[in-house]
Amino acid sequence: MKIGIPKDYFGEGLDSEVKDAIFKAAEVLKQKGAIVEEFDLSLVEYAIPAYYVIASAEASSNLSRFDGVKYGYRTEEYEGLHNMYKKSRSEGFGPEVKRRIMLGSFVLSSGYYDAYYLKALRTKALIKKAFDRAFEKYDVILSPAAPTTAPKIGDSLSDPLKMYLGDIYTISVNLAGL
Repeated sequence: MKIGIPKDYFGEGLDSEVKDAIFKAAEVLKQKGAIVEEFDLSLVEYAIPAYYVIASAEASSNLSRFDGVKYGYRTEEYEGLHNMYKKSRSEGFGPEVKRRIMLGSFVLSSGYYDAYYLKALRTKALIKKAFDRAFEKYDVILSPAAPTTAPKIGDSLSDPLKMYLGDIYTISVNLAGL
C-alpha cells in the first residue's frame, strides 16, 4: 500500500497534537509495510474561499423558497405579504444562515457571478484534478481532518471565522467529490 501525506496540510494553524498524531499513524503504517511519502497536493489554500462561495450561492438559491407561505417558518404577526416575508425570514433563520444567504445573493448577483461564482466552480474542478493525480500515485491520502483536537463537550465555537477554519482539511476533499 502506498500512502501520500500532503505537505500543504501541515502549515500554520495546525495544532502540534494533531500533526504528531498523523505522523505517529504514518509510522505505524510504515512498520506494517506501507510506503509513506510526503507530496504537494497544491490548490488547498483556494479550497475554503471556493467552498464558501459555492455553498453560500447554493444556500441562497435553495432557501429563497422559504417564504412563510408554502415553506418554512411563518411569523405570528405581520402586516401585508412583504412584511410577512421579511419577518418570517428574520425570525426563522439564525445568524449563520443569514450570513450565507447574504453572501450567496451577492456572488450570484449581476456583475459578480463571473468574478466569484464561476471562478469558484473552476477552482473546484482544479482541486478535483489535483486529487485525481494524487490517487494515480497513492492508494490512500493521510491527512488531518481538523486543525485542532475536538472541543470538550459543551464547548462551542462562537467565532464564525474559527468555525469556518475548522473545515479547512475536509473542504478540499468535499470539493473533489471524495
